[in-house]
Amino acid sequence: MEAYQAVLLTLAVVAVAEFVALLAAGGGSLARIGPAWSAFRRVLGDPAAAERVRALLEAPAAPPKPAKRSGEPLRLLRLFQRDAKMVDFLMQDISGASDTDIAVFVRDMHPKAQKVLKDHLTIEPVLLQPEGETVEIPRGFDPSAVQLLGNLTGQPPYRGMLKHPGWRARDFSLPAPAEGLDEFVLAPAEVDLP
Repeated sequence: MEAYQAVLLTLAVVAVAEFVALLAAGGGSLARIGPAWSAFRRVLGDPAAAERVRALLEAPAAPPKPAKRSGEPLRLLRLFQRDAKMVDFLMQDISGASDTDIAVFVRDMHPKAQKVLKDHLTIEPVLLQPEGETVEIPRGFDPSAVQLLGNLTGQPPYRGMLKHPGWRARDFSLPAPAEGLDEFVLAPAEVDLP
């Protein structure tokens, strides 16, 4: 085989391999060969087209769209609003309300909110001892579960008076939203029609 024949054969093999690789990258579709060939010819013959293609190829990739946030954390708040009107209470300006008015609303809201909490969460104290009792906090304690107050010196174990037992949700059960429901709406607007 002559040297020029070996060069031509090598070029042909490289061209076929490149074509097969591009075809595989395109999902095996031959539909884009025509536009690719037209773009190739236009870029070679038209400097303005070549610059537009260069800008397109060198442009930074568009940042990925942020994932749609889940409304799951708001489901419990939605239940508190539905059953106890808690969001209404917290969003109101109560600076002008009398202590009696606030007490009446809270007395009505409290058992409803407590029922929501007990129906949907299994809550238990972090520490089982009663408030005011001396407790020992061992080495390797979980700082998210026990907050040490006062003068912290030395290494654990620590001994101190329990001011609050803390709360831990051991389990929860929240209803799935209805299909198509916007979970970010805590309470729908209410419109009274005449």
